[in-house]
Amino acid sequence: MSDAAAAALVAHLRDLSATAAAAADALGPAIAKAAGMVRATVSGGGTLFFCGNGGSAADAQHIATEYVVRYQRERRAIAAVALTTDTSLLTAAANDYSFDHVFSRQVEALCKPGDLLVMHTTSGKSPNLIRAAQAARARGVATLALSAKGGGEIVKHVDHCIVVPTDRTDRAQEIQLAIQHAICDAIDGEAAR
Repeated sequence: MSDAAAAALVAHLRDLSATAAAAADALGPAIAKAAGMVRATVSGGGTLFFCGNGGSAADAQHIATEYVVRYQRERRAIAAVALTTDTSLLTAAANDYSFDHVFSRQVEALCKPGDLLVMHTTSGKSPNLIRAAQAARARGVATLALSAKGGGEIVKHVDHCIVVPTDRTDRAQEIQLAIQHAICDAIDGEAAR
């Protein structure tokens, strides 16, 4: 590997580090509020529901798994569902209605007051996430979004939104996952007691 290629790899990590530092400086209270929402859902016996598109769908699945299986500590299983995993349901909803309804139909069927719908987005403008947030609100379900690029339209439709200070999709996803891990770690510690 050339010195220039190695330097580019290091620059990538330094940029990620700078974005993480900016997020840490700006988002402490927003992350604490989100952790409180998760804590209230878990302690109240509700279910955490996660969704997103593309890489954000993968992050939704990743985080749901951390709650159901475990993160760092042995503790009871926590009810969490990724709305991104049932291909039959996703394709039927997309075919019979439209892709804009793939999450909202699930919210209508599965979510109830006391649950929390958590949406991962890098733009805040995905119609299927906005419809999911609207469906949750209509059912009295709390909503949390993790966004970037200024937050986007979804900010208007959720109870709380953590807006990562970046316009880069990859950085937004990397920081959102780190934020979710931090929240999961806090919840893990409490559930292990």
